[in-house]
Amino acid sequence: MSSEERLADRRERLMAAAYTLYCDPGFPETTIERLCAAARISNRAFYECFSGRDELMEAVHDRCVQESLASVAKSVAQAPDSLLERIRAGIGGYIGFVTEDRRRARLMHLEVRRAGGCLTKAREQALAGFFEAVEIIGPGDPALAGPAGIDRRLLALGVIGAIQELLTEWVLADDPPEVDHLIDAAVHVFHRSFVA
Repeated sequence: MSSEERLADRRERLMAAAYTLYCDPGFPETTIERLCAAARISNRAFYECFSGRDELMEAVHDRCVQESLASVAKSVAQAPDSLLERIRAGIGGYIGFVTEDRRRARLMHLEVRRAGGCLTKAREQALAGFFEAVEIIGPGDPALAGPAGIDRRLLALGVIGAIQELLTEWVLADDPPEVDHLIDAAVHVFHRSFVA
């Protein structure tokens, strides 16, 4: 392999290790040494790939966000052509994708908060991703403008917060709610908040 290919391979191995270890035992408990052992690389090689655990968390989180947006786009593209069905498909595509792998749900909705410094960027990504998802669901649809006089950004943060809490409940509950029930609740919150 070339030096670029070796670097890319190490980055992928570190991201795979982080995807698992940041969820169990969790971000605060995962040391760089433990990540390196799982990825089978040296500590020195770690710093050739990432500046620290926070940057690695950002990279893993960003990949999860991009993959979830692709899932939303695919679900909406296959949905019947009505706004409510597109909303349900988009939210179902997101929640379905995130809950498909418990590690993904935990990383995106719990561990990123525990990471502290990563939270600001993660919140910005979540907000940008939310508006991108709204555009996927109803490109230019004035019905998704939200109620007149209410700041659309604040409304989006409220809906994101509701969905995050639903998914956090799913991750932490001893008896997690059915995924379909999460989707129903999220669709209701989204519809009541955004559909004029």
